[in-house]
Amino acid sequence: MARRRGFRTVGRCPSGSVRAMRSEQGADPTRRRRGGWLLALAIMAGAGGAYAWHHREQATAAKPAARAPAPVPVTLAQVEQGPLAKVLGGLGTVQAYNTVQVRTRVDGEILKIGFREGQVVRKGELLAQIDPRPFQAALDQARAKKAQDEANVKNARADLERYTKLGDYASRQQTETQGATVNQLTAQIAGDQAAIDNAATQLSYATIQAPIDGVTGFRLIDVGNIVNAAQQTAIVTITQVEPIFVVYTAPEEQLGEVMRALAAGPVPVEAWSSDGMAKLSEGRLDLVNNQVDTATGTIRLKASFANKDHALWPGVSVSTKMRTGTIPDAVTVPDDAVQHGPKGLYAFVVDDQSRAHMQPITVGRSTDGRTQVTAGLSPGQTVVWRGQSRVQEGASVAEAKPAGAAHSADNAALASSEAR
Repeated sequence: MARRRGFRTVGRCPSGSVRAMRSEQGADPTRRRRGGWLLALAIMAGAGGAYAWHHREQATAAKPAARAPAPVPVTLAQVEQGPLAKVLGGLGTVQAYNTVQVRTRVDGEILKIGFREGQVVRKGELLAQIDPRPFQAALDQARAKKAQDEANVKNARADLERYTKLGDYASRQQTETQGATVNQLTAQIAGDQAAIDNAATQLSYATIQAPIDGVTGFRLIDVGNIVNAAQQTAIVTITQVEPIFVVYTAPEEQLGEVMRALAAGPVPVEAWSSDGMAKLSEGRLDLVNNQVDTATGTIRLKASFANKDHALWPGVSVSTKMRTGTIPDAVTVPDDAVQHGPKGLYAFVVDDQSRAHMQPITVGRSTDGRTQVTAGLSPGQTVVWRGQSRVQEGASVAEAKPAGAAHSADNAALASSEAR
């Protein structure tokens, strides 16, 4: 036992020492390899962290600082206070002051046309000439008949005078009969004069003259045509355009205001193009119709215009502006400053810091591009006139400079620098 024990101690120790040494020698490379991997991983992790930190610093340095939003360019206007005209708008149609269809009153052949289509003619000017010879012959015949009857009555009066001078030598019957003959011939002369007047009238009808001042239309009869008094076709139509009328309508609710204005004096009326962009003429209200149209609830009005420049033409549709009075101290803003929102009308009011705020308002009349504000705004406030599409509550706004003004400023600066 001692030997085994000793053998194990003595005999195995070297081998055990060898194994221990071998195991120690085998474990050191593994540990070294494991430590190398750990070191490599640590280096790689450190390098990745350093790269990430450096990249983040660069990104942070490259990212610009956040800027405040630029002011919205708009057009600003002031809330004003002053007189505002009361104007009632309407739609109407231009009507000629007079319209005449010129027809012949006698039968005959057209020898001459004395006008051009579309010509401005004056009363009494020649329009057409019908062959006058038959009418001149009738006139001459009537005059000759009168001359004959005048000679007969002269002779009859001479006989009556002789019978009267004979006294009792002439019978009473002869004297009375001769007196009746004189009266008969005298009446016949009066009839002859009437025939002469009629023939002269018929002759005058052969010369067709303009009955009024106006503008001629299309010529409907040519030279050489036979016309007669019974035909329905006119030679030409003449319309009088100086002066001229505009007939338009107004709601029955405005009737009281119109009547009060008419009672106070002349009521000015302006005629504008149908789109309301061009002013055509100025006139005055002449007539308020005597009844309201129950079907439409409107009243017809008629205004007259001098129309010297012929800006108004019969049949043209126009819009009207009738001035019925003045509001002395009306608070007004430009029409475009009034905006429509889901909660009603509003306007953008600009404060001292150039920020826009929505302000609910109520409005009244609108005249000449300005709207009366009855509540919500005060005189002197600044409102956004144009450019509201980009404006929001609290947004910063700035007055937009016209391109022309900026160009002029640049040119002025360039000229100043060149002068220096």
